[in-house]
Amino acid sequence: MAPGGLPSHFGAPYHWPMSSYEIVTTRDRPDLHAQFDEAFRGLWPEFIFHDPVSNELFPRVATQFPDYDVTVVHEGVVVAGAWGVTLGWDASIDDLPGGYDDALVRAFAGLGRVHDTLVVMAAAVRQGYQGRGLAALVLEELRTRALRSGLARVIVPVRPTLKARYPLTSMAEFARWRREDGSHLDPWIRVHERLGATILGPAEKSMIVSGTVEEWERWSAMRFPASGAYVVPEALDLVVVDRERDIGIYIEPNLWMRHH
Repeated sequence: MAPGGLPSHFGAPYHWPMSSYEIVTTRDRPDLHAQFDEAFRGLWPEFIFHDPVSNELFPRVATQFPDYDVTVVHEGVVVAGAWGVTLGWDASIDDLPGGYDDALVRAFAGLGRVHDTLVVMAAAVRQGYQGRGLAALVLEELRTRALRSGLARVIVPVRPTLKARYPLTSMAEFARWRREDGSHLDPWIRVHERLGATILGPAEKSMIVSGTVEEWERWSAMRFPASGAYVVPEALDLVVVDRERDIGIYIEPNLWMRHH
């Protein structure tokens, strides 16, 4: 699964009949992977799936971190899921990973640091099952697993749902936006805050995606007739296109949050 942003209605109240859902891991049910593309692929923009760091390292997650790769099944159908990796973090802002990509790199780096922190990398809910609190359910499941495993901390590089509507606004500024009742403007940030999470700060270079002009035109269903910075649907920041070099570069910001 790609990095975590969820449509606005995923922030619904957290009520679910536990008996009707089964929570399993990749270790339990590797056969469920066949359903993942159908269940989750359309929940993120196409360009997200062309991050080279993720494409290189993600296939190793199921083997290295199977207990943090959870899937919710309802009557044999995959309806939600979330996955994470572990790494060493000293709880300071300065020691935070650079973002989604850097968290993956650090998780597999083998630098000799004790892995004491779970990083929730993504969560998703299948179309037709949204608004049932399943996003909160999988987050709770991963937090519980982290606690049982003796991990001291849980952090998330959140991909705010509404940030794509404000690509000219910095993530630091967006993180400050609140509604009249004090809750965050963004519904996916609200889901985390309702579970007790707090904002740590922006991950300005969480993911970097580059491609040719033709690839970006295909991924975005847009045309880029001249070099420049473009607002691309579902991108959280501008995509910079250089036609002379035949390259487009997108640097995605995320928002680090910590669950307590």
